[in-house]
Amino acid sequence: MSKYLGVISALAVAAPLSLQAAETMYVAGFGGATETAFREKIIPPFEAKSGLKIVYVPGNSTDTLAKLQAQRAKPEISVALIDDGPMTTAVEFGLCATLEDGPNSNNVYRSARRVSKSAVGLGYGATGLVYNTEVFKKNGWPEPTSWKDLEDKRYAGKIVIPPISNGFGLLALVMQARLNGGDENAIDPGFAAMKRISPSVLAWEPSPGKMAELLQTGEAALGVWGNGRVRALVAQGAPVKFVYPKEGALVILTEVCAVQGGPQPKQAQDFVQYLLSPEVQAIIAETQGWGPVNQETKLPPAIAADVVFGPEKVNSLIKPSYTAINPKRADWTSRWNREIER
Repeated sequence: MSKYLGVISALAVAAPLSLQAAETMYVAGFGGATETAFREKIIPPFEAKSGLKIVYVPGNSTDTLAKLQAQRAKPEISVALIDDGPMTTAVEFGLCATLEDGPNSNNVYRSARRVSKSAVGLGYGATGLVYNTEVFKKNGWPEPTSWKDLEDKRYAGKIVIPPISNGFGLLALVMQARLNGGDENAIDPGFAAMKRISPSVLAWEPSPGKMAELLQTGEAALGVWGNGRVRALVAQGAPVKFVYPKEGALVILTEVCAVQGGPQPKQAQDFVQYLLSPEVQAIIAETQGWGPVNQETKLPPAIAADVVFGPEKVNSLIKPSYTAINPKRADWTSRWNREIER
């Protein structure tokens, strides 16, 4: 009998080591194609290496920021992906932990780093112009090259721009301010320019799906949008093209941070370093159209030509100051609704 008790006792000790459930880490990020890429291509290799079970929590940047704020006293999320504007708020609220130095973060472009090291860029996007190539060809119009083209009366009734509640519309306002003697701290010239553009605007369109439809059908010939959005539309066969204006395109930087006080702090830091690796950066570029922030990333020529890639393209991007923008955004929105979208 004692022999069997010894075997049972040995099994009881061994079972927790071999059969216990894997520790779970929560990662919050965007839904749609980003969620698919993380679930299918990015998370599984890290789970296999770390022994962790990662649960992906989809949501847009403001949703994720709200979750971090609500959980501040007792965070459940360990890693968060957030666009640069809301991420600035997260950093200012102390919701992000300082990123530890690592082999991959040390290779990140300077423009994708924060002085505080509380968050780091994960991928570059560009906000510029988009146009329907068939409509332009039919009318004999030259390819747009400048933000000033939005004021060209030949495009009256054929322009589509997202509203200020959308990041692309906000950056269009900022760019118009910069082109007309102002900036994020002096926005009046931007509003004056948008008033001149407004009569030619077919729609201030917040929906990416509707925006795509207007551009694809040619109902809209010219617009303001992101290179990643245009890339996806081109992949569907739409006759559209993204333009980096000669004055510069504005960067939209997707960022990532380990959550301050979150569970699994070491594994969270490891996961961020993993996301910054050249291999994962290449996956992100291929699946999301985000330009790599790691300077060591290698891309096939076709993908490299289709995203923000390489020092020259990266350095040409204009980086807005969300430290200046965020405190004023509510006032700008009210003014926009009174003066622009009337």
